[in-house]
Amino acid sequence: MFNSSLFPMPKRKRGITGDAASRREAIRKRERRVVETEEERNRRLSTMAQRGQDRRAEETEEQRNSRLAVMAQRGQDRRAEETEEQRIADWQ
Repeated sequence: MFNSSLFPMPKRKRGITGDAASRREAIRKRERRVVETEEERNRRLSTMAQRGQDRRAEETEEQRNSRLAVMAQRGQDRRAEETEEQRIADWQ
């Protein structure tokens, strides 16, 4: 997929690593979502949607084309996987 030598693994640090900290943050987010009201949920989703719109409004045509190409490839991959799974199921 990509050349891992261009992206060497970072050295481990003592204490809380970034991975552990991000896992802990993800757990906190999930716990908050369990108790959030419908109004809070709607506000959170609206904010996320607005950020996406803002990001897309600022992207160049090249960035847009790249984003759409990635989406199209993922769709093709998903359909190919579904076809393969169906073929295996039909064979059994």
